[in-house]
Amino acid sequence: MSKKIVVLGAGISGLSTAYWLVKKGYDVTILETKNEPGGSMISRRLDNFLIDYGPNSGLETTPLIRKLVEEVNLSDKMIYANAAASKRYILKNGELIPLPMSPGSFIRTKLFSSGAKFRLMAEPFVSKSDDGYYQSIAEFVRRRLGNEFLDYAIDPFVSGVFAGDPEKLSVKSAFPKLYRLEEVYGGLIKGMIKGARERKQRNEESKQSAKMFSFLEGMQSLPNAIADKLKDNIVFSAKVLNVTGANDKQWKVTYELNGNRESITADTVISTLPAYIAAGVFGELDQKLAERLNSIYYPPVMVLYLGYNKKDIKRKLDGFGFLIPSKEKKHFLGAIWSSSIFPGRSPEDMAAFTLFVGGARSPQLFEMEKSDLIKKVLSEFHQIMNIKGEPVLIENKLWQKAIPQYNLGYIEHEKYFEVFEENHRGIYLRGNYRGGISVGDCIKNSELEIK
Repeated sequence: MSKKIVVLGAGISGLSTAYWLVKKGYDVTILETKNEPGGSMISRRLDNFLIDYGPNSGLETTPLIRKLVEEVNLSDKMIYANAAASKRYILKNGELIPLPMSPGSFIRTKLFSSGAKFRLMAEPFVSKSDDGYYQSIAEFVRRRLGNEFLDYAIDPFVSGVFAGDPEKLSVKSAFPKLYRLEEVYGGLIKGMIKGARERKQRNEESKQSAKMFSFLEGMQSLPNAIADKLKDNIVFSAKVLNVTGANDKQWKVTYELNGNRESITADTVISTLPAYIAAGVFGELDQKLAERLNSIYYPPVMVLYLGYNKKDIKRKLDGFGFLIPSKEKKHFLGAIWSSSIFPGRSPEDMAAFTLFVGGARSPQLFEMEKSDLIKKVLSEFHQIMNIKGEPVLIENKLWQKAIPQYNLGYIEHEKYFEVFEENHRGIYLRGNYRGGISVGDCIKNSELEIK
């Protein structure tokens, strides 16, 4: 008799996990609070602009992504980023400077001083840390590469990926592959050379070289296509209330649907809910787990989407966009030049941009009136981009709890999650607070062996 499995959440983690399990013949039910699939992947068309309110792209870091796309019949809708998207800018002293992507461009760049460049050459001779598990990414980079590299490469990168604070994020938990370069190979440069051979053997791509992808109608196309394949397995508008023991080997999942309480008894429960929601669901089983889940910080982030007439933009749109270091003291973290990366994001005579505001670096910005904050961001953006007209479209979405922060001490959470699963056989904690926050990480971690 096939095991009964309940998956909590129909975001990309939950849907991918459920898809592989259904293929293996398991009896799977997915419970989703919203009335549509995708979680934070939300794509909408408005006045011929295509807006992604959550993830705007993914990196094809694992063959599982292509396999999944093909099996849900989405191959003809999958698109890859324009070649120009490999060019990324960093704001320094009010000027957009390309991030160097080759040894030659690194030598010539104005982004780093001569001293910082010589400091990088010394990296192979820096010894390993004695306490890597409890070291921030800022401490790690400062020690290996110096302050300038931290300020104008890592700080903006961390804000762009995690909306995080490099002084607080754990290098081991948030950037395990970077940490591993030092731990296994003794340094970053040596590790990048030797690690490339390992990835080739595993048929994986590094995030630096992996192709960036999306879909003709935005990122939500992928969860929509998976959900279409699993339409008989999904219960929408189902708010999960708790998970309790049903008997020695089964679990009872109680949820609310159309104002009524319902329940399912399952052999296996896989939660892909955000940590702060999972805390309430599993609190009756383990209060310590609930406390740990509740302590994971999700900073607020506003996604600000802007559309302009191309004629009003007085600089060339020849890249992915730009990131802003903390030292530049602006009211936003950076901007993606959306219509320059993928086709169909705006009308032909228009250009579209996605800006990010707030994050762990500056959550206090949301104490301002929203309209005042947006005005300040627009003023700074227009100055940086040399824009002489007003936007023809302004859309925004505030994610009150955006991205889980793998902060210092996160290793203790990770250890406890394993203890919880060991003590509660048949329950699995998944989602982007475990194993990585990216779309690629979520799909890579979705292959699950049920014990």
